[in-house]
Amino acid sequence: MANSGLQILGFALALLGVIGLVVGTIMPQWKMSAYVGDNIITAVAMYEGLWMSCAFQSTGQIQCKVYDSILQLNSALQATRALMIVSIIVTLAGLGVACMGMKCTNCGGDDKTRKSRIAMTGGIIILIGSLCAIVACSWYAHDIIQAFYNPFTPVNTKYEFGSAIFIAWAGAFLSVVGGAMLAASCPKGKPTPKYPISRPPSSKEYV
Repeated sequence: MANSGLQILGFALALLGVIGLVVGTIMPQWKMSAYVGDNIITAVAMYEGLWMSCAFQSTGQIQCKVYDSILQLNSALQATRALMIVSIIVTLAGLGVACMGMKCTNCGGDDKTRKSRIAMTGGIIILIGSLCAIVACSWYAHDIIQAFYNPFTPVNTKYEFGSAIFIAWAGAFLSVVGGAMLAASCPKGKPTPKYPISRPPSSKEYV
């Protein structure tokens, strides 16, 4: 049986991971304007996220605009947005399942083997959700790199990685570690007795 301390640690890491996924999904700093070239005005910093684009001025003013239409977005942004939402929902579902199978909870009955299997299932679900987030972040990062090194991209429209994508990556990594710890709750088979079990004499022996 898995140690209850390992289950608690895995659950805590997965919970921190899903918080990082939510924060990273909401933040608009998925990519930021790259200052490359000779005549670049740095008074305004442009940021783009999954839901809006923002302009940060040197005076401290922030102006954000939500994307008007989903159909106008490129395929990488649409896929990243969908995968991040799926990742958060699946990871939360995995946390709920794992919570029922942990040793420190009263849910899932008193059968320790059954509870361990429930915790293992929750860990596997968390792993699936975190892998969705890793694919989403990597896809978005690949799109940023491809546009940055594209010679036809104007210099003033080149972007580099923002802080939100690193937060989402960190959340996905924590979810992977936490889900792996919970998935390690795979129950072992019941030990077989070394000696034969003695049976009471049957009634035929007395006849």
